[in-house]
Amino acid sequence: MKAPRKDEVTLAVVIGAHGIGGEVRLKVFAENFGSYKSFNNGALSLKSARSGNNGMIARFAEVVDRNAAEAMRGTELTVPRASLPPLEDGEYYHTDVIGLDVVSTDGEAIGRVVAIDNFGAGDVIEIERLPVDDKPGKRFMVPMRVEAVPEWDADRLVVEASFAAE
Repeated sequence: MKAPRKDEVTLAVVIGAHGIGGEVRLKVFAENFGSYKSFNNGALSLKSARSGNNGMIARFAEVVDRNAAEAMRGTELTVPRASLPPLEDGEYYHTDVIGLDVVSTDGEAIGRVVAIDNFGAGDVIEIERLPVDDKPGKRFMVPMRVEAVPEWDADRLVVEASFAAE
């Protein structure tokens, strides 16, 4: 998968086919996915979307059978950033946080944000520590709550030092 441009935001990814009629299963990263009708610069037109057992089931006008749906596996569904609603204080788009440099509240450079997960109790930031002695840095997770992440901006994410201790 290639990373979307900064003026695009990924709302979902196709994880497989559903049935024989061209529907696809989606892993959705947005609360209001169904309100968007055009994806990937107009290449895909959403006809319908509904909840499924494992994410969302969608039908696109351009995908007419199971073979075409299977070929979509791994396709990221993007929309222009300008089409997204404005953010409230404390809100963020995952795409803006992933890749940020991480420092502690003590000012120590820690590493980089590599993933954001949500296991049901809120977002959890996965951070890869800076490499040491040519060995890849170990990863650790912190909750995306003010006690653990008191601030972030377009350039860096600050983690409370006690959460970053090894």
